[in-house]
Amino acid sequence: MLIESEIKKRVSLFEPYWAERLTTRPPERLYDASRHLLLAGGKRLRPCLAMLACESVGGEARVALPFAAALEFIHCFTLVHDDIMDKSTLRRNQETVHIKYGEATAILAGDLLFAKAFEIMHDLSINPAIWKHLDYHISKCIVEICEGQELDAEFESRSIVSESEYLEMIRKKTAVIFKLAAYGGGLIGGGDESVTKALGDYGLNIGLAFQIWDDYLDISSTENVLGKDIGNDIRNGKKTIIATHALSRARGDDKKLIDRILGNPEASDDDIKDLLVLFKRLGSVDHAKKTAASYVEEAQRSLNVLPDSDAKSIMKDLALYTIQRKK
Repeated sequence: MLIESEIKKRVSLFEPYWAERLTTRPPERLYDASRHLLLAGGKRLRPCLAMLACESVGGEARVALPFAAALEFIHCFTLVHDDIMDKSTLRRNQETVHIKYGEATAILAGDLLFAKAFEIMHDLSINPAIWKHLDYHISKCIVEICEGQELDAEFESRSIVSESEYLEMIRKKTAVIFKLAAYGGGLIGGGDESVTKALGDYGLNIGLAFQIWDDYLDISSTENVLGKDIGNDIRNGKKTIIATHALSRARGDDKKLIDRILGNPEASDDDIKDLLVLFKRLGSVDHAKKTAASYVEEAQRSLNVLPDSDAKSIMKDLALYTIQRKK
């Protein structure tokens, strides 16, 4: 795909930048643990989005690199802690940090990444007032991520979660950092208030689409393709948009099947497949796909305020990529 080649161009700028600023030093085990997920790869969509947003308003991608790195450090910090909470064993086709280095070191590695995100922001060469404004929005974003993660955990113990509650949860847990990436990139590039707001709306909508598609992949993909445990959302009782839709419609034996498998840590791979068949029959998978597609369309509309450019065109393709990707 063309969009994948455009992402790779910006990743090639990003990789050496973050690696030079998070090198291994004593205590080596802690720094190795903090670099583990970063070295394992990842899509790098958040830093790429920050660079693209900067370009879309006439800025240079390189100027946004400190902000881009801060975003990826924050993202990885949340993944390290999220994997501990979800008892996940695999991420990016590698052992999760707590499995490889132990839970205590993994918690510290996440904390280190959190601190490094704010440290690297001091490399930004922008107006101090803009820097202060952006720093505030980063802090606000992290608060919302924590709130979203707690809601996600609380929903596991609830039998019914409404779709509106789910959407608010993923807005906080996932979409706000996409919003921050696009908004902040536009701010660094010199965009005015109306443009940066539109970029933020774009980021929020592709973040919502991204998470809905992630929920779909968790149950429909394979471990080799996705690079992480399949069916964990089901075993942990996650109330995804697919699950909430199905729970609101299931009756009789269908309801019994969901009750037996959803939230059962011992559910087999065949159980997960059976539940996917049911979700498809109830129209829950199609509902999730249509909802994700509607957010992509809204994201693309948000870009209408921008002048035509290569960056704008790539961002439109990036929105679509969030619901076409295989992992």
